[in-house]
Amino acid sequence: FMQIAHVDTVPIGVASAVRKRPALVQTTFKVDLVSGHWGKTMTLYGTKFGETAISPLMKITYVYNNFGDPKGYGTSTVYTVNGSTSTKVQEQKCTTRTVLSFSNLPTGAITQTSGTKRYLTTCTNTMYPANGAGAVIDVSLMDVLYLQMDVPSAQLTKLKSNDANTSNRLYIDGVEVANGKLVDIFTAVPCGQSSQQAWEDGGNPVPAPVSNADFFYTVTGKCDFNQRPSQTVLTQ
Repeated sequence: FMQIAHVDTVPIGVASAVRKRPALVQTTFKVDLVSGHWGKTMTLYGTKFGETAISPLMKITYVYNNFGDPKGYGTSTVYTVNGSTSTKVQEQKCTTRTVLSFSNLPTGAITQTSGTKRYLTTCTNTMYPANGAGAVIDVSLMDVLYLQMDVPSAQLTKLKSNDANTSNRLYIDGVEVANGKLVDIFTAVPCGQSSQQAWEDGGNPVPAPVSNADFFYTVTGKCDFNQRPSQTVLTQ
């Protein structure tokens, strides 16, 4: 019939939904332990699909308590960030003192020895609200995600997961990121599981064991199927 009617091609518009593998739609960050004599801030940045603006989504700040012990501990605070509004969801406060002995240590105590001095550090952890899970971040609309560690006192003041020159200071589940490798946050955060991650803030050279790192946190991912419409034209 088409040849009789001299119709060679017929464009057919087809609306379809393409089903992909499960994709990261939510991340939850919770600080484990931060140390060091330098103040620092880790921020999760994101860019939405179809946009170019980069926005902070979550941040963890650390302030040293200036006690003078070899390792150094202080206060870490976790915030969700929405525009100019930061909401505190977790605070971990570590207090250090000198002791005569390490007997009858409280649970979770951190001990250090330097010369004749013995240092005892204890940390208290407070969630907001009390039953909160940490910084729960909706990333379902994000096309780009990356982590940035700002360490003003270090030689390298900005460490980024998507910078091949500094990503090797990030550890994922105890394994240091290889030199020159870019980290894809969408795959670095596992679906339905927790990942222990850490940064070495620049006080020690890398490569190095994860025990040298000084910014430890846990991130948990939630994944779902993404469906994005597309138009297909068929020719007969």
